[in-house]
Amino acid sequence: MAEPNQPSNRKQRRAAARNDAKNNGSKFNSTTKLDQEGVEYLLAHPDRSGPKGKTLFQLAEERQAELNKGKAAKWTVGDSTPEGEVPFDDDPIGPFGNAILYSVSLSMLHFTLDVIVYSQYREEIVWSEILKRTGTALPIFLFVVYMLHTKTATRFPVLRNTFFFVASVTAGCYMVYSGNIHGYFFVMKTAPPIGTLWVWSVVEMQLPYALVSVLAVVGYLWWNGFEAF
Repeated sequence: MAEPNQPSNRKQRRAAARNDAKNNGSKFNSTTKLDQEGVEYLLAHPDRSGPKGKTLFQLAEERQAELNKGKAAKWTVGDSTPEGEVPFDDDPIGPFGNAILYSVSLSMLHFTLDVIVYSQYREEIVWSEILKRTGTALPIFLFVVYMLHTKTATRFPVLRNTFFFVASVTAGCYMVYSGNIHGYFFVMKTAPPIGTLWVWSVVEMQLPYALVSVLAVVGYLWWNGFEAF
């Protein structure tokens, strides 16, 4: 049974609660009017002065710097590498790895030029002799390429480019001269190694040196009236 003086349904209970709130002096009064403080708040300009504390990027950089403190001593940092970062290694396989890649490629080039020279003079290709010469050239290429890819050799880029420039021009001009003056048997023996040296020297040089060397050989060909073969 409902107690005396208590509302008997939901509507009456809600009305009684509102009356109690009014009688008890509730602080919340719903209204559609704005006071002066509310107007000033709405018209106030946003704060564009920037963050008052550290940003997430700054916190991340500080954390990364802490993590790199123990690694920075193990890395050789160049002039262009920020402190604490891993320097870029443009030669990840080292001089011996380069020597293997270059020597195999140069041996294949030597083999190809040997076959082309035989075909040019319409001689029967003696595969055993070609393979023997290719096998003999492989360890020579391996040793020479290794020596010219060590840190000592690459420390002097101008001297290194000059060396390959002289080798390229000499090999290219001699190959043009030999093909126009000497007999086919001499050309068959000398063209593959000289041609391989010429191509390798051009590949090793920086672009300006390589272009000048090729122009020098073309100029030698034109000046002497030789024919390309």
